[in-house]
Amino acid sequence: MKNLIVKIWTTLRKPSVHYSLGFLVIGGFVAGIIFWGGFNTALEITNTEEFCISCHEMEDNPYEELKTTIHFSNRSGVRATCPDCHVPHKWTDKIARKMQASKEVWGKIFGTINTREKFEGKRRHLAENEWTRLKANDSLECRNCHNFDYMDFTAQSTRAEEQHSTSLASGEKTCIDCHKGIAHELPDMEGVEGW
Repeated sequence: MKNLIVKIWTTLRKPSVHYSLGFLVIGGFVAGIIFWGGFNTALEITNTEEFCISCHEMEDNPYEELKTTIHFSNRSGVRATCPDCHVPHKWTDKIARKMQASKEVWGKIFGTINTREKFEGKRRHLAENEWTRLKANDSLECRNCHNFDYMDFTAQSTRAEEQHSTSLASGEKTCIDCHKGIAHELPDMEGVEGW
């Protein structure tokens, strides 16, 4: 065992052309920490409401709609921000969502929704993308704040109590199935079954 440790130490101290292997390993480790810190800092900056509404497409359209909902202003003072509803909290899910959202940068660059008219023209497509995403992840972002296990069904309307205790509890439906348009205006739903 002692010989193995000596061999490893000798290898780490062995010089390359200019630097020892140990210096390169430690240097790589330090560079990795700096990269990781910068990456996480950038990730958190892009995960704020200020960042989300920094482009007029978001500030003038969905953010204005959000301001009129209970998720923005309510009796409890708890307010949902853009990332609360559009970015999962768990790190791995957050990274996956950020990778999906990178397509939105292309939309910004090419002016896909840079006017109210263009936004309205794409509203249904954008909404359906979000509904599909939320359906696929069992409304994960909703459940970050609304924990089904702690819902008091007796404090809900009869209809809500019935839906939550049956369809939601059985897994047949998820939050977004019934709560489309909860934070933004619904698109034109003409021709959509059930509307």
